[in-house]
Amino acid sequence: MKKVRMGIIGVGAEGGMYADFLLAGKVSNTELAAICDIDPVKKNLCDEKYPNVPFFTDYIEMLESGLVDAVCTTVPHYLHPEMGIQALKRNIHALLEKPAGVYSLQVSELLEYAATRPELTFGMMFNQRTNPLYQKIKAIVESGEIGAIRRSTWMITTWWRPQAYYNQSAWRATWGGEGGGVLVNQAPHQLDLWQWICGMPTQVTSRLKFGYQRELAVEDDVIAMTEYENGASGVFITCTHDLLGTDRFEIFGDKGKIIVEGSKKATVQVLSRSEQDINRSMTIEGVINLFKGKKLDDYEVNEYVIESAQHQLEQHPKVFENFSANILDGTPLLAPGSDGIKSVQLANAIHMSAFMDSRVNVPVDEKSYLTELNKKIAAEKARG
Repeated sequence: MKKVRMGIIGVGAEGGMYADFLLAGKVSNTELAAICDIDPVKKNLCDEKYPNVPFFTDYIEMLESGLVDAVCTTVPHYLHPEMGIQALKRNIHALLEKPAGVYSLQVSELLEYAATRPELTFGMMFNQRTNPLYQKIKAIVESGEIGAIRRSTWMITTWWRPQAYYNQSAWRATWGGEGGGVLVNQAPHQLDLWQWICGMPTQVTSRLKFGYQRELAVEDDVIAMTEYENGASGVFITCTHDLLGTDRFEIFGDKGKIIVEGSKKATVQVLSRSEQDINRSMTIEGVINLFKGKKLDDYEVNEYVIESAQHQLEQHPKVFENFSANILDGTPLLAPGSDGIKSVQLANAIHMSAFMDSRVNVPVDEKSYLTELNKKIAAEKARG
């Protein structure tokens, strides 16, 4: 096999973008082999745009056609686990769009089955993991350069969406169709990067607003406070109504800090000694001199800047390339499918804390969360 034959399931905005760059040859080791969508209108459009690419209205038929080695799912979130399992059952490699699912119980079932098929490649479309900036930040944190993390905060309010965005599809921003709002649609990217770099918290306390600035039933405004096993804390803020949004990620360690702005520039400051050591040796005279702005012999600060000019549209082809390389030669996956459950667990815990109006453990009990989600879906149906 020289190239992986890729099938795209779902030809909306995202699936159409993937089909376009695959057909244009922007992924050297992957080719567009088939397309699937249940909407018959899409068939006519695809026949015109991709005349030599087979079109299916049933994804199972595409999986069993012998035309594809792998598939990428760009469909409503609830369907990702089911389609992933069905692909793996038929010896087809699976690349799932984020999130891996709506509730972690269905993702757990997917991971359990995937574990029985280790010979197949199972990955997630966490495209922002390809950003060299975040790769370097992860390496800095893991190396211990800024010491043990004490606090991390991420304000990501650049996900502005007008009402027209939600009105374009009946399933959007509903409990029954999408399973939530900004936490399951836009923010999984940052939830994934946050845990990828800083680790998973053990507890969450959240404050969510539902239909705060948009006509919808789900959350469009989120503030979550997290606690970690080592005593560290975290804050995550996101919304879809800030037209002048902010993207600022701060990681504070006992030996330094990292401040990321706009996902393009990071300022790193590293102490020559840990804060604990400086605290133990600092005299009151030293404190006075510090307040006066004098340079102290007790410690030094090394500061440097990391920048990335990568455009977000460059990221998705890199995920496809990495995914196919894993199939072809065993190149390690940047975003293994097993990582997909973590951002879902975080989102579920943030939701559950708001539902219960209390602090909850991470992960939450999967069946309890599904019970609460089903209550939301039932109430939504009752309202019509």
